[in-house]
Amino acid sequence: MHLKSVAIHLDRYPTREQYPFNLRVFHETPTLAFSAPVTMFVGENGTGKSTLLEAIARKAGIHIWRNAEKDRFEVNPFEQQFHRCISLEWADGAVPGSFFGSSVFQDFARTLDAWAAADPGQLEYFGGKSLLTQSHGQSIMSFFKARYQVRGLYLLDEPETALSPKTQIALLDLLAQLAAAGHAQFIIATHSPILLACPATTIYSFDHAPIRPIPYDQTDHYRLYKAFLEGTL
Repeated sequence: MHLKSVAIHLDRYPTREQYPFNLRVFHETPTLAFSAPVTMFVGENGTGKSTLLEAIARKAGIHIWRNAEKDRFEVNPFEQQFHRCISLEWADGAVPGSFFGSSVFQDFARTLDAWAAADPGQLEYFGGKSLLTQSHGQSIMSFFKARYQVRGLYLLDEPETALSPKTQIALLDLLAQLAAAGHAQFIIATHSPILLACPATTIYSFDHAPIRPIPYDQTDHYRLYKAFLEGTL
């Protein structure tokens, strides 16, 4: 593994009253180890999955493609400070990587198109076509197939939100292939029982404190979908 663990330092907290510093899962989880090429974060919305994922990205120096935010009715000044309260342990030094979130992918695609206007060769790294001229799912898979061939740490925040079930299975197959190749490490926050089925994956549940590993067939996602398909809900 490139990233061996993340440590959460409560003594660096600026407050314990505001999100995400008021989350009990972080108060009771001093460290989180990464021992598999693919790690999944699961849990209900608001449990801290995406917050920790973004904090790891910022601490690792991985850029999050996001245009300036528009005005908001209420702003939490603490929501993007969590990276200051964690530390990362690397196996053999920091590696490059990328952060994917379907909500920020279009910002990246537009930026890439602007670069390609001056240097069309930029598109060769992504299948030779503008990501904006493909369907959302097609453009995302083009990005995955190109970017994840490079050695690095890859963070994905709910990638299934832009993918059909069939394309989720294609991503599942890609993750399994790249994990077996050994050059890439993935940490993924997801609600998808399809992606959670990735072989040799560690699944961490954020629904209880401390954060703990959980078998695939014990996740709420698996149980809910299984009950729905069996008509036992």
